[in-house]
Amino acid sequence: MPQPFYICGATASGKSSLALELAQQLDGEIVNADAFQLYRGLEIVSAAPSEDVRAIVPHHLYGVLDPAEQGDAGSYMRLALPVIEEIQSRSKTPVITGGSGLYLKFLTHGAAPLPAGDTELRAALDARPLADLVAELMMLDPVEAARTAMQNRRFVARALEICLLTGGKASDLRDQWDARTREISATLRGIVIRRTRPNLHARIATRTRTMLDGGAIDEVAALTSTSANCEKAIGIRQIRSLLAGAIDHAACENLINAATRQYAKRQESWFRREQWLDIYQPDDT
Repeated sequence: MPQPFYICGATASGKSSLALELAQQLDGEIVNADAFQLYRGLEIVSAAPSEDVRAIVPHHLYGVLDPAEQGDAGSYMRLALPVIEEIQSRSKTPVITGGSGLYLKFLTHGAAPLPAGDTELRAALDARPLADLVAELMMLDPVEAARTAMQNRRFVARALEICLLTGGKASDLRDQWDARTREISATLRGIVIRRTRPNLHARIATRTRTMLDGGAIDEVAALTSTSANCEKAIGIRQIRSLLAGAIDHAACENLINAATRQYAKRQESWFRREQWLDIYQPDDT
């Protein structure tokens, strides 16, 4: 059964074009792992592959969600796994590409075996002084306490919540998951595209200009009901400000460029932690 191949990297790094090239070489089919390219009606804003490109090799999970649907990493995993298995059943190679780190992590490694948050318990913890939470965490799980930023209330409360919900130690669960993650990572194959910062920024600027000149403004104007997750797509908020007359075209372009550069920086930080990915450094084009 052909093993999936993952192509990851920051926005505008060239993932889609490289995925197309590799899919042709590997007799593969492309599976989307971009949170916003899942949505219909965001093809231009999300820089989804064009219909002409999708006709070259099969593309999956593009435009499969209504903008009003609330997507997340878990729902993406449930969508993607059957698609990947079906591709493999035909002896084709799934070429999975995208820059949504958490979506990819759920797909490759599954969800961490930590309990979901408990509303009542979290409210009770929030009502207590931070020093009280710190003292209890140090008593119940000194190992986790030693590696938790004790000045960060959210981190302390979550570690303590895990201990109280499971009756065990958060550190044991995390260590077991880290070991399992390393085992899974050793079986995976993939690359992360890494470009120089000036080159990536220039590509972002070109993409933004192409997007705005290529119909993104009309695309956003046509959106009606959008979920909270869909609203996070870079370009929607800025173009809506343009449509409302709050900013001009140049300001809209600058704001999209700035937001995209910030997002790319976060993506780069995420993928630096994914040690199973090989580095692919393309020419600065």
